[in-house]
Amino acid sequence: MLRVAVVASPPVSMFNLAIPELLFDKVEVGGRPGYEVVICAPDPGPVPTTGSLDLHVPHGLEALRDADTVIVAGTGRPSAPDPRVLDALREVADAGVRIASICTGAFSLAEAGLLKGRKATTYWAHAEELRRRHPDVEVQGDVLYAQDGQFLTSSGYAAGIDLCLHLIRTDYGAAVANEVARLALVAPVRPGGQTQFTQTPLPPERGTACADTRGWAMRNLDKPLTLTDLARHAGVSVRTLTRRFHAESGVSPLQWLLHQRIERAKELLETTTLPMDQVAAACGLGTADSLRAHLVRRTGLTPSAYRAQFSRHPTGPQAVA
Repeated sequence: MLRVAVVASPPVSMFNLAIPELLFDKVEVGGRPGYEVVICAPDPGPVPTTGSLDLHVPHGLEALRDADTVIVAGTGRPSAPDPRVLDALREVADAGVRIASICTGAFSLAEAGLLKGRKATTYWAHAEELRRRHPDVEVQGDVLYAQDGQFLTSSGYAAGIDLCLHLIRTDYGAAVANEVARLALVAPVRPGGQTQFTQTPLPPERGTACADTRGWAMRNLDKPLTLTDLARHAGVSVRTLTRRFHAESGVSPLQWLLHQRIERAKELLETTTLPMDQVAAACGLGTADSLRAHLVRRTGLTPSAYRAQFSRHPTGPQAVA
């Protein structure tokens, strides 16, 4: 069992602090827990948070000495790190311990001198401040997380989830990390180089007039559907369909259709070993080249790289894109 020590520097972000506990506690290997998570603070006892609650943290910074991984939770803003935290980080860094940060926790790593000449990131809104304070750090302001040697940093809030899943994958493999993601109802492991400004999911639907047509299209994604086909199924003109569709789903019919095709392709890449041309045909994207272009644009990964990273299929050859 590996030990993870999470540093709660006041005023700590409760969301930042909850991420490691939520994810690492779900890891089981051979029926046994994969991690022990210990929360610690410079002053054990009540620790202020960025919200309206205080936390009781029983452990001091001596807990870092027995850790395999240390994670510094953020405070939501670039505050001045506690000198005791900096000393503790330097000590465990010298011992070769893996050290990570979530959100503004990167400022503590930088202030401790651990990121000098290294690649790092933080929440995009504070990236310029990190550059200004620490010009010797190679700040990558538009990635989810960055790793340089034993040091890892993540951008804001939900990117901490991606970072922790990456750590789990590094320790126990992709299958375990993806199972944790499934149990936690979050996205599977995403590559750290993916932009913080990832494309958002479709907005929630706000009506049902086109629901039957959407369902019909979902059952026929392998066919080359056109606006005329969709309008004919709905029994309205193309103009009326477009207006209603946008009012209900927030996007045009063809934008919605492309989104569904790519989601279907991702599902097939994760759960099957179908060749790329068959995946493309099954989701209506036509050719393997078209599949590749759309997936790279959406995720930053080629189909073969996406499959290698997120496959839930235990065996089978990996197709080449």
